Amino acid sequence: MPDKSASPRSPFPALILIAVIVAALVAAFAYTAGWLTPQRLTPAKIVGSLAPPGGAVPGFRRNHAKGICFSGDFESNGSGAALSKARMFMPGTFPVTGRFNLATPDPKASDAMARVRGLSLRILTPDGSEWRSAMIDAPFFPVATPQAFYDLQRALANKNDPEAMQKFAAAHPEIAAFGAWAGSAPWTASYADERYNSLNSFVFTNADGQDQTVRWSFVPAAKPETLTPDELKQKGANFLDAEITQRVQSAPQRWAMVVTVANPGDATADPSKAWPEDRHTVEVGTLVVKTIEPEPDGPCRDLNFDPTVLPSGMRVSDDPFPAARSAAYSVSFNRRTAEDKDYPRTPSQGARQ
Repeated sequence: MPDKSASPRSPFPALILIAVIVAALVAAFAYTAGWLTPQRLTPAKIVGSLAPPGGAVPGFRRNHAKGICFSGDFESNGSGAALSKARMFMPGTFPVTGRFNLATPDPKASDAMARVRGLSLRILTPDGSEWRSAMIDAPFFPVATPQAFYDLQRALANKNDPEAMQKFAAAHPEIAAFGAWAGSAPWTASYADERYNSLNSFVFTNADGQDQTVRWSFVPAAKPETLTPDELKQKGANFLDAEITQRVQSAPQRWAMVVTVANPGDATADPSKAWPEDRHTVEVGTLVVKTIEPEPDGPCRDLNFDPTVLPSGMRVSDDPFPAARSAAYSVSFNRRTAEDKDYPRTPSQGARQ
């Protein structure tokens, strides 16, 4: 029998516990947003630093704003299964949605002014898994850390200090290699001529549970056609979209996916350092681009190419950039989604899905 003389249990301890939990959650969100530590680097700060002088262009990606969609396939040859148990490395053909793009926050920038070109991919498999990746044609990244990337954007935007970039370069000597590449590497005549590199490191795990830290590249089958500075100027502001559209209409375009395996001691956490060329490589398949579509109504328009969307058999490494990119991409995606009315599209397509 219950003891009727016992006093009712007070609700206050439970209420206090709930209050403590809520306060902890609020504190966690405040810390993540940077409210409690204004000096802390946040995804919003990174995205904000990318805006051009006139402000972000509403409705567009905050970086790599100029691009064009494509559809195609990834033809896996099965060799990648030795490195990763991911389904897309088993023999077979898997659908791809992708995007060619330029590293600029201005969707109307001239193609001749954007030094870095990009390739983004989404590969789906019948079991429902997917892999998203965003690569650029540079052989290494300008800086070693997300904080340095943010500081670089601030230095570039600091018009009040003519020595801002000199000070940044002195503090981040790794940028010299990128500057040398940007100033001397040839410009090509097509997105199809470019080799696109992951730069960031990831961990592949095979069916036996063996881990390998890797980077990858998509190497073009097309023989690159280089342009002189004068030829580049004569091509027009939007020649890349027109060229790749016409080229793919004539024939599908192909890139071999080549995975590079790190040796012990390689700089897996620093994308500004290229790995030696003698590292073990495995050609795991071929990207085949079959259809080009303008972005306003294309299949890539509403895709967030988050590099941390990975299937079983792949995971992030000690490289801090994929997580930072994922968080920044989310901020960019949410902002441009809220600005849907500002993005050009065919009226009959309706609202963003």
